[in-house]
Amino acid sequence: MENAIYVAGLYKQFSGFALQNVGFCVPKGSVVGFIGENGAGKSTTIKSILGLVNPDGGKIEVFGKAAPSLLREDKNKIGAVLGETCLPENLNIKDIDGVMRHIFENWNSSVFFAYADRFSLPREKKVKEFSRGMQQKLSLAVALSHGAELLILDEPTSGLDPVARDEILDILYDFMQDEEHSVLISSHIVSDLEKLCDYILFIHGGKVIFEEEKDSLREKYGVLKCTAEQFAELDPSAVVAYHRGEFGMSALVLREKYRGEQALETANIEDVMLYYARGERV
Repeated sequence: MENAIYVAGLYKQFSGFALQNVGFCVPKGSVVGFIGENGAGKSTTIKSILGLVNPDGGKIEVFGKAAPSLLREDKNKIGAVLGETCLPENLNIKDIDGVMRHIFENWNSSVFFAYADRFSLPREKKVKEFSRGMQQKLSLAVALSHGAELLILDEPTSGLDPVARDEILDILYDFMQDEEHSVLISSHIVSDLEKLCDYILFIHGGKVIFEEEKDSLREKYGVLKCTAEQFAELDPSAVVAYHRGEFGMSALVLREKYRGEQALETANIEDVMLYYARGERV
């Protein structure tokens, strides 16, 4: 399968934190949801792919080419939205259109202004006068207005209300109707990713824990609620992680190894992340 992004052995050392042997791929034509708690390494990984952070080791390919050797025409096919706004704050939307026409070869002013109107962004206001949510919408409008085939989005719905988030998801869904398009999207709002993604990539403590098809997660994991005595009877190899509460136990278990009598609840993506990140190990 052809990959829009391929990462192997990515390593980056900071004071008190390191990305460690990070590896994953974004298959062409797919949406990969990138999850993990704050400080897990999502933004560092994304910035490494975009060339905003210089890794200490590893391999990054975009469109089948080594990331550092991408040509301008390759970079023009990438649209990015980062957690912080990277647009000049003293410019208004009309000014930004003028700037972007000189940066992107395939910049489409008509598309850009159509998104600006759809997002109700005032054309005369300066970016610094926008709310955080409006700035996020503006960044997305820019990312979608130059014929990008790959979107790399770091918390694109941050600061948006549920209605606006749903509108963004609809736009991304429309973007993915073209089989040449691919998306890597990180978000703390896991329910958004469940609506959109084909694969879930989970990073914890600078290490990739898994990358799996979204639908297979429900088949692979279940949540068990039981007493301490019932928990003690479980095969330890079936238990991924557990929580001990005042009135009993709860555990994330592997369905194929579970042999208990208690019924398992469906594990959603947030359940899987929380048990891996905060649960105790057997």
